[in-house]
Amino acid sequence: MSLLERLNNDMKQAMKNKDKDKLSVIRMLKASLQNEAIKHKKQELTEEEELTVLSRELKQRKDSLQEFENAGRQDLADKLLTEINYVEVYMPEQLSEEEVSEIVKQTILEVNAVSKADMGKVMGAVLPKVKGKADGSLVNKLVQQHLSQTN
Repeated sequence: MSLLERLNNDMKQAMKNKDKDKLSVIRMLKASLQNEAIKHKKQELTEEEELTVLSRELKQRKDSLQEFENAGRQDLADKLLTEINYVEVYMPEQLSEEEVSEIVKQTILEVNAVSKADMGKVMGAVLPKVKGKADGSLVNKLVQQHLSQTN
């Protein structure tokens, strides 16, 4: 089942259950996916493109959550946490830190990286491998760790 079909089915169920929060998030996700398709002049997005949209939506919410918590707006932070939980349902299973670390180590060997100067080369090779399955900041931290150990 495609992501759009899954969203449509979940939207119908949320309407039946009168779950306004879930319905709002699903509608927002559908709109983001449709806007992306229009932007690229396509009928349907590939799985990778859908994943990019979902990742972007999730990242926006996590960034906003941090801002609301820093500002002491727990009411808004709680609402965003609920939205984040709904968006995460549609994301692929996340890799553990150990799994990401192993991918980083392998990639460093593949691209023959030897110092922090090779950070961009390593990040460029790692990110497509973990797209949607790991947070970019975690990948960045692990790449920095492993490159500093190679010196």
